[in-house]
Amino acid sequence: MKGYFITGLLIWVPLGITVWVLKFLIGTMDQSLLLLPSRMHPEALFGVHIPGVGTLLTLLVVFVSGLLTTNIIGQRLLIFWEGVLWRIPVVKSIYYGVKQVSDTLFSSQGEAFRKALLVQYPRQGSWTIAFMTGQPGGDVVNHLKGEYVSVYVPTTPNPTSGFFLMMPKSDVIELDMSVDAALKYIISMGVVSPDSGNGRKNPGQ
Repeated sequence: MKGYFITGLLIWVPLGITVWVLKFLIGTMDQSLLLLPSRMHPEALFGVHIPGVGTLLTLLVVFVSGLLTTNIIGQRLLIFWEGVLWRIPVVKSIYYGVKQVSDTLFSSQGEAFRKALLVQYPRQGSWTIAFMTGQPGGDVVNHLKGEYVSVYVPTTPNPTSGFFLMMPKSDVIELDMSVDAALKYIISMGVVSPDSGNGRKNPGQ
């Protein structure tokens, strides 16, 4: 009896969480319909609520925004808009802080979250998976001797929270593992083991 119950949980828990996450994401993106006049909402046009229409609108807006900013006119509009935000005290701090992080994360030329690492944390002899986010900068560099790397150590099972550390490059091991595989390993608390790589790299290489 207990075995059947656990088997049922293994079937329904992942499915339920997947549905909940998708419902949350779609519901959030559907809020973009509030930008349209009420007469253009699906309820007014078809007499019934259609989930996902706002999601399509959100994706369309993101795509068109990226398309427009690739030309000179779009870039000038973007510069003008950022200039307006720069004049608003509180908004300026929030916007440019988030923009710096997003530019670093999504830049194809950046190092953020491009490599999975094996590091000793929270003490010597205990190992965990981390992600390289770059190199220390600013005045911090003046107080560090040797070559250091910036790493993010995520928590389990919620990798969106974690710890930012600056560690000697010689103390980290670059894994032959994709970031996606590393995230699955972390979220599953080690239950879902990633496939073995072609070889383990030595520390500092």
